[in-house]
Amino acid sequence: MKMVDVGAKPKTERVAVATALLRMLPATRERILAGKVEKGDVLAAARLAGIMAAKRTPDFVPLCHPIALSGVEVTLEPVAQGLSIRATVRTVDRTGVEMEALTSACAAALTVYDMCKSVDRGMVMEAVQLEHKSGGRSGTWERGSQPPEAPTKRARKRAKR
Repeated sequence: MKMVDVGAKPKTERVAVATALLRMLPATRERILAGKVEKGDVLAAARLAGIMAAKRTPDFVPLCHPIALSGVEVTLEPVAQGLSIRATVRTVDRTGVEMEALTSACAAALTVYDMCKSVDRGMVMEAVQLEHKSGGRSGTWERGSQPPEAPTKRARKRAKR
């Protein structure tokens, strides 16, 4: 195992967007939106948790490079099933911020769960996924805009190990 050496790569602007869905009872969603959760402002706490998690991603994900983030935005929107979470992370650096965006979305969902578990233990965190990434050598990727890529020669070689 080794951390990939990104030292020779140029610094470029990089952006990643990840989403998650936290399914819950309608009454739980309404309680959150009305600010009637005993622990406090659930949406504010979840946004803050998402920002903090993005900044600390290398502490949780082995071999993930610590990078200077230039911006993190976390939004939570009510949907019929519960809350939709969207994390957007930006940097100007040598490696992407996909892991930071995914970690951010997960931490926001976990925070909502923690704050509301006393009223709805059946909440389900699902559909955590990368929606967009831009910057770097591989350019821009959007969910649903391209057919799945065939594994590269390098990926096939790694899979054989």
